[in-house]
Amino acid sequence: MPDDPRESTTVATRKTDRRSNPRRAEHIVIECITPELDGGRHPVKRIAGDHVVVGADLIQAGHDALGARVLYLGPGDSDWLGSSMVYDYDSDRWYGAFVVDRIGRWKFTIEAWTDRFRSWRSGLEKKVKAGQDVQLELAEGAQMARAASRSTRVATARASLLLTAKMLEDRRDTTLEKRIQRALDDDLFALMQEHLRPNDLTRAPRELTIVVDRALARAAAWYELFPRSQTTLVPGEIPRHGTFDDAAARLPRLAELGFDVVYLPPIHPIGRTFRKGKNNSLTPQPEDVGSPWAIGNEQGGHTAVDPALGTLADFDRFVATARGLGMEIALDYALQCSPDHPWVKEHADWFNVRPDGSIQYAENPPKKYQDIYPLNFWCDDRQALWNACRDILLFWIDHGVTIFRVDNPHTKALAFWEWVIAEIQREHPETIFFAEAFTRPKRMKALAKLGFTMSYTYFTWKNSPWEVREYLSELTHSPMVEYYRGNVFVNTPDILHEFLVHGGRPAFRIRLLLAATLSPLYGMYSGFELGENVPVREGSEEYLDAEKYELRPRDYEASGNINADVAEINEIRRQNPAFQRNANLSFHTSENPAILFYRKARRAPVLQWTSPHPLHVPASIARSLALDEDVGDDFLIAVNTDPHHVQETMVHVPIHEMGIDDDRPYVVHDLLSGARYLWRGVRNYVRLDPNETPGHILRVEHASLTDRV
Repeated sequence: MPDDPRESTTVATRKTDRRSNPRRAEHIVIECITPELDGGRHPVKRIAGDHVVVGADLIQAGHDALGARVLYLGPGDSDWLGSSMVYDYDSDRWYGAFVVDRIGRWKFTIEAWTDRFRSWRSGLEKKVKAGQDVQLELAEGAQMARAASRSTRVATARASLLLTAKMLEDRRDTTLEKRIQRALDDDLFALMQEHLRPNDLTRAPRELTIVVDRALARAAAWYELFPRSQTTLVPGEIPRHGTFDDAAARLPRLAELGFDVVYLPPIHPIGRTFRKGKNNSLTPQPEDVGSPWAIGNEQGGHTAVDPALGTLADFDRFVATARGLGMEIALDYALQCSPDHPWVKEHADWFNVRPDGSIQYAENPPKKYQDIYPLNFWCDDRQALWNACRDILLFWIDHGVTIFRVDNPHTKALAFWEWVIAEIQREHPETIFFAEAFTRPKRMKALAKLGFTMSYTYFTWKNSPWEVREYLSELTHSPMVEYYRGNVFVNTPDILHEFLVHGGRPAFRIRLLLAATLSPLYGMYSGFELGENVPVREGSEEYLDAEKYELRPRDYEASGNINADVAEINEIRRQNPAFQRNANLSFHTSENPAILFYRKARRAPVLQWTSPHPLHVPASIARSLALDEDVGDDFLIAVNTDPHHVQETMVHVPIHEMGIDDDRPYVVHDLLSGARYLWRGVRNYVRLDPNETPGHILRVEHASLTDRV
């Protein structure tokens, strides 16, 4: 507070007398802009090549016509580009679109104005039809034509506009009919739209951001493996520790199975203090290899590789081998340290130091993880800590890795993630960040909003038909589609669901089929294709002899494997764009609830989200904006979710949505068995034996059966 009372009075008077400037008031209200997330606080997400559909409500007083456009600015661009918006009378809403043709951060906003010439032209037409005198209207048109001539640098346009102005004013030598005809000519309308500057141009009060990622961020099949286990299984012998070269020898198999991303748990030196033994034992044997998530020892930390796996040069060769096979390597980014990590000696203040001077280890009572020290992201030296964590990412990017699966991001500072992801993607926009956060829904959503490219989901725990339907509907038909890309893993080293434990081989085939056809992003952890399903004890989700703590070489061609299923379904996903999209999923009636029935549409509805309700962009507007994208064929998928019994049902086919008449026969072609069925109408019969085939992937072929065979 000021010391002098007179100063206080002066300030108060000044505040009371302050006036807003009416000359700065906007003519047009621009509101309810889509797409936007939390009022523009966070960016929405798109993939390079996507059409971005922009909607807005534009409001002004009176009855004059409006004009509007979307302005957009791509990464590295210095000049804004514009795309016209069109008006939909029924929804009283404006729509525009533009294509994001490269990855990085884009910005967009909206400009609107009174379309004076369109309004004048419309009024002129009405008065002419009513037989009223229009001399003053023609004079007004002449004024606008002259104004437009002064604002253009195109000589031919200027000459035409000046000639028009003179003609509209000429009462002596030009008949009224010719003057009116010129006033209503389409070519004059086009000239005026291009060259007449608005006098009330209004710009939206903020710019909105879009993060545009590469295609692998939307559609990919992931496979998780431990390099140290990629040796030949020899019964009765102690397994040999695998190397990067051993893991590279497995890559051709994974390429043949159709995987796009191979994810490795931490590959760094493993701590020796409190090292975990087999099955998470606290009393390890000398030969025990420990948990890879206990990162760091005297041989290095997060920028070193475990010498038992090989050298950095070996790792570089492994990455190159994967790329040569059309796959990418993803690394685990786990920001935690073993007690032996170099940071513990060099930067003890980066950790949580207890009153007795000891460093706090990780706990989830009653569980204790003495082999792991969490970092304190709000320590006094946090700038140095955050920079060091960023530099880990830059190090591995220099070694050819641009995909990071982030371990437990919900236990680290949210502000750190927003900062570090933006920092990395500023120079390396191709980088993908995958959040492994099995936590509360709002926290998972917050991480996605803060920048994570994709996220784990609850899919492993959603096994009944109603759970799958409810959860996937949320992922694909709610505001989450603007920012949350769910990757539906069928299992992880930590999650062996009882559905797999008790369902046998059919359960593995069911879950594979569901994951790979419901979502464009899915994944599996090694051993799933072999039907590994023995828990450490009944009711536990932990695997017996978990690979997290010991070497687990496998015979990948062992009897009962589902390799053929994996390869076939991944090939179907690659060949059919409908399986590479998210919002084209819809569920439909099955009269037997054990059979889940859904459609992957060749053309998804164009939606705008104004939380919590979707706005459907009218079909006519979508066509005018070239948004009516056709991605191939319609698919109907029926899956028996009961691994123990044959199930049969009548499914209700959405024929009208697919343009099929009630009395018209159509063919559905099962891409799994090769069989074709002639169906008619809405209700059709399905029978599924889980021991033979867990489901159908039916491509809808609109021709008659005799035309197809």
